Amino acid sequence: YMCSLSLFHYSEYLVTAINNPCSLSLDSFLLNHSFEYNLAAFSSWVEFALERFLCPEMKQVAWLSTAGLLMVIFGDCLRKAAMLTAGSNFNHIVQNEKSDTHTLVTSGVYGWFRHPSYVGWFYWSIGTQVLLCNPICAVGYTLVSWRFFRERVEEEEITLIHFFGEEYLEYKKRVPSGLPFIRGVKLEL
Repeated sequence: YMCSLSLFHYSEYLVTAINNPCSLSLDSFLLNHSFEYNLAAFSSWVEFALERFLCPEMKQVAWLSTAGLLMVIFGDCLRKAAMLTAGSNFNHIVQNEKSDTHTLVTSGVYGWFRHPSYVGWFYWSIGTQVLLCNPICAVGYTLVSWRFFRERVEEEEITLIHFFGEEYLEYKKRVPSGLPFIRGVKLEL
């Protein structure tokens, strides 16, 4: 777990340094992502410690930990593939102004999902809790992450429609968001 957590944050910084060095800062590690993110991490450590102390056999379910590890690997690889595919178009902050070099990326993992970096982070975060055999945080992470990404996808898609117009709308029709039960922004006709 600690290795996957460390690798996730280090590789966020490293891939940003490779793809978009102009936006590189200590914030690129995402260690200070938000108060909620830090609270979630702390909660998972508390749950793990309490359950390990009160019911240690609960933390020794090898097949479940293995499934969690596979989710973590899949999620992190998908996220980094999305960052690398998007290149300098990827930024940790949703952009409100289109730069001259900003293009709509629809190839690679963006041909599978409209928001592959979010899909990767979603499954990575849930996978960390499955890896730890943390049932409470697994449910909590799923619900909170889903809600966060539902709102984030809608916010981002409004911007993408503003930037790319019909080109994005056609892409949106062809490619799913990748997140369960999240279709993105709804357009009134």
